[in-house]
Amino acid sequence: MPATLDAVAHDALILPPDQRLALARQLLESVDLEPEPGAEAAWEAEIAQRIARFKSGESKSIPAGEVFARLRQIAPDR
Repeated sequence: MPATLDAVAHDALILPPDQRLALARQLLESVDLEPEPGAEAAWEAEIAQRIARFKSGESKSIPAGEVFARLRQIAPDR
């Protein structure tokens, strides 16, 4: 008898975090999704705009340590 989505999800959620990540990777790799038409061009344009704003001084970088410290404040259990 095939397992239901709820049963599989329940079983997956009780796995240790490293095993849940491995399962998530396997599931994502099993789905061959085609990118949305125009998505790559839109990302390229966004990247170019962000680089231009950074080079012009309009936006500033944040040190990685500060970013991770902020994330730990927001989600300390992650």
